[in-house]
Formats: sequence, C-alpha cells, structure tokens
Amino acid sequence: MKKIINSDKAPAPIGPYNHSVMTGDLLFISGQIPFNQATETLVTTGIEDEAKQVMANLQAILEEANMTFENVVKATIFLTDMNDFSKVNEIYGSFFTAATAPARECIQVVKLPRNVNVEISMIASK
Repeated sequence: MKKIINSDKAPAPIGPYNHSVMTGDLLFISGQIPFNQATETLVTTGIEDEAKQVMANLQAILEEANMTFENVVKATIFLTDMNDFSKVNEIYGSFFTAATAPARECIQVVKLPRNVNVEISMIASK
C-alpha cells in the first residue's frame, strides 16, 4: 500500500504528481527544482544557489517523512549543462558523508521544467 507524503515547505507540484510516495520502507521523491516555496520565487541567482534550494526542498520532503539524507539510497541529478557538474557536486556532497553517500547518476538534459538548470530526485529507505 502506498502513502502520499507532501510538505508545505517544498514547492507545490506543477502537475499530476505528489512530492513523494512511501511504499513499504521506500520513499520515492519526485524531482525537485530550485523553487523557494517561502518566497514563491524561482531561484535564478546561479547554479550554486539553485542546487542549495533543490537540496533544501528535498530535505523538507525527507523531514516530512521522518527521514534525513542518511536515509537516501539513490539520487538522480539532471543538469542542462554538464559544465555545472563540479559546482552542483560540491553542494550536493555537502549534504552527505562519503562513507554513507547514496548511489547516484548525473544526466545532462536539453531542458527542465520552468527552464531551470538543475533537478534532483531521490529514493530513501527507512
């Protein structure tokens, strides 16, 4: 049985989906973009700020599910420019410890929703 978990601290979904779905011990988190729910604005002040906002959105959803980044077992990063990889990787990496970091891939795409430069989705486990 699945349980829908949404957070009022993350941006409201812009389509027919939820922030996350819990099934068994697994939490599947939809891709998050750099939208700041508190100010209702899209963060466009540089890839570092965008990555920080994406991670903050993911953290809000994890917290709503009573989890932390330590529970994350898989992440997918989507970038519109692979030249941003090292900057995003540095921000992303600051939320994990090397010994327990999740599996991950990073993919360059042509375009992302709202023309953002980064989107990240995750799977976590209790």
